[in-house]
Amino acid sequence: MTDVFDQMADKWPSAIVARTEISKFTGGILSSKYCANLDSLNIGCPGRVRVGPRKICYPVEEMVAWMRERSS
Repeated sequence: MTDVFDQMADKWPSAIVARTEISKFTGGILSSKYCANLDSLNIGCPGRVRVGPRKICYPVEEMVAWMRERSS
């Protein structure tokens, strides 16, 4: 049985999620600013990738696993 996190990943058209698109990916649950703050505290989603000087993205599978761990 798939959960809501698997459904989010299945509907996302890419293998990565740009931090600027986090709100769209999560349906507004998380914001890019919140994720940036968590990253600065080293408690954000693992697997973060920097592309160029400013773009941050996350592998979809890592994001889904991280969100699943943080949910209750």
